[in-house]
Amino acid sequence: MDSLTQIVLGAAVGEAVLGKKAGNKAMLYGAIAGTIPDLDTFVGNFFDTITAIEIHRGFSHSIVFSVIFAPIFGWIISKIESNPDISWKNWSWLMFWGLFTHPLLDAHTTWGTQLFWPFDLRLAYKNIFVIDPLYTLPFLVFLILAMRRNRLDPKRKKYNRLGLIISSIYLLIITPALKFYTFQKFEDALESQDIEYYRMDTRPAPLNSILWSANIEREEDFLLADYSLFDTLPISFQSIPKNHELAGDWRNNENLERLIDISNGWYTLSTEDGQLIYNDLRFGKMDVTNADAPFVFSYILSEEHGELVATETEKELEDAGNLLPKLWQRILGN
Repeated sequence: MDSLTQIVLGAAVGEAVLGKKAGNKAMLYGAIAGTIPDLDTFVGNFFDTITAIEIHRGFSHSIVFSVIFAPIFGWIISKIESNPDISWKNWSWLMFWGLFTHPLLDAHTTWGTQLFWPFDLRLAYKNIFVIDPLYTLPFLVFLILAMRRNRLDPKRKKYNRLGLIISSIYLLIITPALKFYTFQKFEDALESQDIEYYRMDTRPAPLNSILWSANIEREEDFLLADYSLFDTLPISFQSIPKNHELAGDWRNNENLERLIDISNGWYTLSTEDGQLIYNDLRFGKMDVTNADAPFVFSYILSEEHGELVATETEKELEDAGNLLPKLWQRILGN
């Protein structure tokens, strides 16, 4: 999830664990704990693109990381905060839950997490977008209300608990129910149009849980589609050829295989200006209303010193402001 959401979750968890003793400092250190796992993006800058992708949400988002570093961070905080009523074990417990709830939340996004690192298992439930105001804003409001109360005020605990409960209901009950409902809608549309397919993957569109997108794999192509809860017209599908044969001599290349594993086989190849492009379909296109829009994640494949390398394509951000009105219009139905 985005940094603000992880800060809010970490702060709320810190308050739940140690707020009665530490007050707002529990929120502060909980927020810090909720931020730490995402430092892997900084570490990724020292590696090539493919390795950086593999590192992202890897070790730092694992149970192993939380268990190892929670007592270390707890000990450091105990040396900074001279409170005789709070031991390093108390701080360690706060840091553990702050670190651990971060990947638990990220597991519900499309990218997922390697919670059980070093085992090669990425959890990605794909029931919430990485930025979802319906999850974050109510959570933030209750956290602020709790923060303004004295640490011994019973309303402080009540507000914080309400924030945790409401956000958890949205994350664990409402969005999975919507994912199941919309999945059935895509299945029904495929059946009614006599479309045979191998597998289907669904996810919420940016910033909401009303509009959902689907990737459907067939033998020679992928189908892309979207469905809003307010739609009245039948679901239509866009065909994207796989073009896997464009890999040519790189077909069995180790680095290409790594990219394929990362995207779980949801990829197409294309060419542009004589360059070979690897498109990761898991995150869809930049503009859900434009069939010709570029994919969110695409990589230029080239050879350097006899090795296949991937370079992420640059995004045209100057038109980003136009995407939100289009997205909102699509959310309201076709």
